Amino acid sequence: MLSRPTFAAPLLALGLVSGAGAAHAQGPVISDSLSLDGTIRSVLDANPAITTLEEEVNAATSRVTQSRGGFLPQVTGTATYTRIDPVVKLQLSPDAPAFQLAPNNNYDAHVTLQYGLLDFGKKEATYNLAESRRITAADNINVTRRDLAYSAAQVYYNILFVRESIKVQDAQIASLRQHQREMEKRVEGGVSTKFDVTTTQVRITQAQNTRIDLENQLQNQQVQLARLLHKPEYVSVPVRGSFTYSPQAVDVNAALNQAVESRPEVKLARDAEQTANLNLKLIERSNMPVLGVGGQVGAKNGYIVPNLERIRFNTVGVVQLNVPIYDGNKNKNQRVEALANIRGAQSRIQDTQEQIRADVRQAANNMQSSTARYENAQLQVAQATDALTRAKARYRYDVGTNLDVLDAETQLAQARLARLQAIYNYTLGQYQLKRATGEQIW
Repeated sequence: MLSRPTFAAPLLALGLVSGAGAAHAQGPVISDSLSLDGTIRSVLDANPAITTLEEEVNAATSRVTQSRGGFLPQVTGTATYTRIDPVVKLQLSPDAPAFQLAPNNNYDAHVTLQYGLLDFGKKEATYNLAESRRITAADNINVTRRDLAYSAAQVYYNILFVRESIKVQDAQIASLRQHQREMEKRVEGGVSTKFDVTTTQVRITQAQNTRIDLENQLQNQQVQLARLLHKPEYVSVPVRGSFTYSPQAVDVNAALNQAVESRPEVKLARDAEQTANLNLKLIERSNMPVLGVGGQVGAKNGYIVPNLERIRFNTVGVVQLNVPIYDGNKNKNQRVEALANIRGAQSRIQDTQEQIRADVRQAANNMQSSTARYENAQLQVAQATDALTRAKARYRYDVGTNLDVLDAETQLAQARLARLQAIYNYTLGQYQLKRATGEQIW
C-alpha cells in the first residue's frame, strides 16, 4: 500500500523489492530531467531484480526443452577394448591343435537406440509440469515490474509534493519578511514597539525551521530515487512534472471485477494451483509400467567360427517392459503430499481474492476521503486569505494587533499545505486504485 507523508514529519520509507547483482550493462538512460513515464522506465531498466527473474525464466525454459527430450529416441555410441588372460583352450586329441573359446584381445563397437514406446502419459506429465513452472517464473517478473513501477511513481510524487510544500513555505517567509519591514517602519515612526518586530522574527525563524525539514525530506527522497535508478552518484535526481488535482469517477463494482481478473497475484495463485495439479498427475503416473524398445548395431570379434580374431557385423533387438511392484509406499505418500499442496493453493486463491477486494475498497475510500479533504482545504485557503487581508487592514488602522496578522499568516500557510497534502493523498490514491485493479502504468 502506498505511504502518505505529511509536511510536518519525515516521509514514510518505501517498501521496495530487494535485489542484488549487476544491472543491465547499458544502464538506465537519464536525460536532463525525468517525467513520470521516464522515471518508471529508467527504474525498470536499472533494477537487477528483474534481470535475476529473467534468468530464472531462461532456466525454466531450458527445463521445458529438456523435458521434450523424453519424446525422442535416445542414441548412444560405445567402443570398448578388453584384454582377457588366461582364456579357455580345448584340445580334442593329443595330435590335434588346441583352439581357444575366446580371444585375448576383444573389440566391440556399436550404436544403441532406445525409445520409450508406452509410459501411460509420464513424459507428457513431466513436460506439462515444467511448462507450468516456466509460466510461473514469467508471471513473477510481472509482479516485480509492477512493484517497482509503483514504488518509482510514489518517489516521483513525493519529490513533487515536497517541492510544492517548500514553495508554500517560501511564500510564507517572504510575506512575513515584508510584514517585518512594515513593522520596522512603524517602529521608526513611533507607532509600534520593538516587541512587534521581535515577534515577527520568531515566526520567520519557525517558518525557516519547517523549510529546513522539508529540504531534508526532499534530499532523502532524491537519494531514494537514485537508489531505485542504481545511480548513487546522482546527488539530485532531475525530476519534472506538475502537481495538480485531477478527480475521477470510481465505479467500485467494475474495479472489483477488473481486479479479480487482472491482478498478477491472482494469476500467480492460479499458477500455483495448476502446478500442484500437474505435479499430482506426474506422481500418479510415476508408478505405471513402461514399455520400451531398443536396437543395437555394431561390430565385434570373438565369434568361434571360423576365426576368433575376425571382427563381424552384428545386431541386437530388444523389447522391455518394466512394472513397478512395491516402492515402500513412497508413491502413496507423495500423493497425500500433492493433494495437500492442491488444497493449500486453492485456499491461497480465495485469500488472495479477498485481499484484492479489500485493496480496491480501501483505495476507493481513500480517494473519497481525499476529495472531501481537498474541498475543505480549498475553503480553508479562501477563508485564511480573507482573514489575513482583514487582519492586515485592522492592524494598519491600529484596530487589530500584530499577533492577529502573524496568526493569520500561519493559518494561511497551513491551509495551503493541507491543500497540497490532499492533492498528494488523492494522487497516490489514484495509483493505489490502479495497483489494486492490476492496471499497468509502464
